[in-house]
Amino acid sequence: MNDLSFLFAFLVLAFACAFAAIPPYIAFLYRHRLGKNIRTEALVGAATEFHKLHKDKAGTPSMGAGVILLVIAGLILVSMSLQWISVTFPDVFGGTLRFSLWNRNETYLAIFTLFAVGAIGLVDDYLNIRGIGRTKWLPARVKMVMLSLFAGAGAYWFYAKLGFSGVHVPFLGIVEIGYLYIPLFILVIVSMANAVNFTDGLDGLAGGLLLFDYAVYAFIAYDRQMLILSAFCMLVVGTLMAFLWFNIKPARFYMGDVGSLSLGATLGVIAMMTDTLVILLIISGIFILEILSVIIQITSKKLRNGKKVFRIAPYHHHLEAIGWPEETVVMRLWLIGMVLASVGLVVYLAFPFMWSGV
Repeated sequence: MNDLSFLFAFLVLAFACAFAAIPPYIAFLYRHRLGKNIRTEALVGAATEFHKLHKDKAGTPSMGAGVILLVIAGLILVSMSLQWISVTFPDVFGGTLRFSLWNRNETYLAIFTLFAVGAIGLVDDYLNIRGIGRTKWLPARVKMVMLSLFAGAGAYWFYAKLGFSGVHVPFLGIVEIGYLYIPLFILVIVSMANAVNFTDGLDGLAGGLLLFDYAVYAFIAYDRQMLILSAFCMLVVGTLMAFLWFNIKPARFYMGDVGSLSLGATLGVIAMMTDTLVILLIISGIFILEILSVIIQITSKKLRNGKKVFRIAPYHHHLEAIGWPEETVVMRLWLIGMVLASVGLVVYLAFPFMWSGV
């Protein structure tokens, strides 16, 4: 099997497994009443207008991306088992399989991030579903501390163990920033986790944008001869394709923090692993817009006696509030996301000298 066949085999397999697993998973969520509560409080003040727009979605199962993590975990275990069998009993396959998806050099960090941050999101989702706590979700400060501690550990590993201390800047090459790499890494991981989390507010929106971004990184990893990391990205793309089949309006389940936080943080880790932060900033333009809209809104309400810049933040809810139908918001932001993904690929391919020496 050549490398491209290997990659697309995982894409198809991930889609097929996820597509088969999602209906019983949705039934499980309904059976155990793991439905979403529509928030009535924002980070600052009440979320009155948001509740009015989305009250009909109350009770729709959340934690939907749990099936993505389960399928990915299952396929990783299968790949490890097949490689072990091929090494132990080479006659079974007529030789030894070259790869499993559990690879120290390429996928350990991405897999660990996906499931570690997914655990944080799972707790957040459960608190929301069961209505536990004053805010009925993991307090923002607690979530930020947990994400920052995780990102800090990753930053130390990249800086002290893997020797990362600089970033590629267009036309300048590698710019060494020394120990400042650590806070930069933390900023990227925490920001991406929260940006995707804020974007996950309309049926299919975050899932589609993530699919485009992971497809770009599947190509970048392959171009860097990081075949196993590319296969991992293909797994994510395949499961997201199946997820979106059931998540587009009217969504039968929602991604939840278990998916948005983990997939966002993992995307950031992959960008840092491939040293393509500039590409991440380009292709994640919608995610960046969304988190900036939240920051602007909160700052305005705190400094201007409750006055708002947007009707609702994040920005996609502002578009809803001014009269755009949900499907229109999602489709147009998807189109912009596809354009940004294409621009990111063009920049990557047009300036190969930027990435040399990685």
